[in-house]
Amino acid sequence: MTHTLSSRLQAIVEALPLRPGLRVLEIGCGPGAMARVMAAGIGDGHVLAIDRSARAIAQAETGSRAELESGRLSFRQVDVEAFELRDGDAPFDIAIAVRVGALDGRHPKSGEAARRRIAAALTPGGRLFIDGGNPLREIDLSAYRQ
Repeated sequence: MTHTLSSRLQAIVEALPLRPGLRVLEIGCGPGAMARVMAAGIGDGHVLAIDRSARAIAQAETGSRAELESGRLSFRQVDVEAFELRDGDAPFDIAIAVRVGALDGRHPKSGEAARRRIAAALTPGGRLFIDGGNPLREIDLSAYRQ
């Protein structure tokens, strides 16, 4: 199945250092379109897409049946400020957030908690990307790593 994205989201996906086998955390996935495209591009890797909205997660799951059944994609309703790996979860190689107020400067207090939670969920060399660059920018998480 072909998935179409807006040119902006397509440019973001193309700019990510995706490769087969990666574990990707998408923060603020909305209806899941970008998560589906990323899941198609990482072979036997996995995308966990999270959103604080139950409605967004329900919509994402409805539109992602094949990817969910393949095991390459899963969704979770959770605020990024409260996100934690679950028992048995492997850490993520990459995190991506598009239009997430806690990470783009609109909600600085939430941003501190979000960066701590993301750093804890990434591999030691894991990277966080957000929109706002050309088309991405990377957020340095070194101050949040243990």
